[in-house]
Amino acid sequence: MPRILSFVFETGKTLLIALLIVVPLRLYVAQPFFVRGASMEPTFSNGDYLVIDELTYRFREPVRGEVIVFRFPGDPSQFFIKRVIGLPGDTVVSENSQIFVERSGEKQALPEPYIRSQTPDDFRMTVGPNEYIVLGDNRGASSDSRRWGVLPKGNIVGRVLVTVWPVEEFSVFAAPTY
Repeated sequence: MPRILSFVFETGKTLLIALLIVVPLRLYVAQPFFVRGASMEPTFSNGDYLVIDELTYRFREPVRGEVIVFRFPGDPSQFFIKRVIGLPGDTVVSENSQIFVERSGEKQALPEPYIRSQTPDDFRMTVGPNEYIVLGDNRGASSDSRRWGVLPKGNIVGRVLVTVWPVEEFSVFAAPTY
């Protein structure tokens, strides 16, 4: 009987230690996310399993080109995944299927090597403080800032860190540098 009690005690202690480590990591550092839909193709496909870094944006602001997961402004119970295009203070313009970023009176074309087909519609949006413009990589199949406006910073959950599934697609995600 003492061996059984010792086993139960040791197992319980191990489980408690594991919970004390895993739960805070899961709640405050990283969480899993499944991609649903085609809005981020070809970068991410329906069914991809990603790990989201929830810690980075506590120490720095999002960077143009990063892919983020956020709570949809129209229904915070839904999570969306999109790419950051416009930063606070930017004016983002789409003309003739090309994205331009205007900042401090300077207008530059945004290179987007991750896009298969360019933005099908023209638009102009200005980003205020603590707001972002986010677009899907598959612009024709994406509900994004073009449809529902700017994204408040408070809705951002985190940035894509790792693609875990499918196994052959395993990679640490790095945003393009502009």
